[in-house]
Amino acid sequence: MTTFTIQDVSRRSGLSEPTLRYYEDVGLIGPIARDERSGHRRYRTEDVSEIEILACLRAVGVGIEDMRTYQANRSRGREAAAEQRDLLLRHAERVEAEIAAQQARLAYLREKAALWDARDRGDAAAEEAAWQRIMEAVVGLELL
Repeated sequence: MTTFTIQDVSRRSGLSEPTLRYYEDVGLIGPIARDERSGHRRYRTEDVSEIEILACLRAVGVGIEDMRTYQANRSRGREAAAEQRDLLLRHAERVEAEIAAQQARLAYLREKAALWDARDRGDAAAEEAAWQRIMEAVVGLELL
């Protein structure tokens, strides 16, 4: 049977060693087998597969409790499919909202740059037009 060290798993998953230990401590993974002589963790292929799923969930911003729910639903199989779908779609909606907020920030920055470009060129008409677009962009920032 092939086993992996914590360093191997960290490199493969992108999760730090402290994160892997934490996930074991809070019960997201494991318990992980230990080498009888050294006491070091020895991850099985199945452990690594589970960790890679958790790494992907973490990368998209899924929190610990939703990771727990996701894992529990996976073990329940098809009977939990609707709940699993809803959990993932809830996170997809959160990501969409984050993207929209970033797009609003980007629009604001681009319009401010256009304003300063117009000033640099001494183009009063372009500067006035940029001000109008900036005011529209500010609405997207949801500050006012």
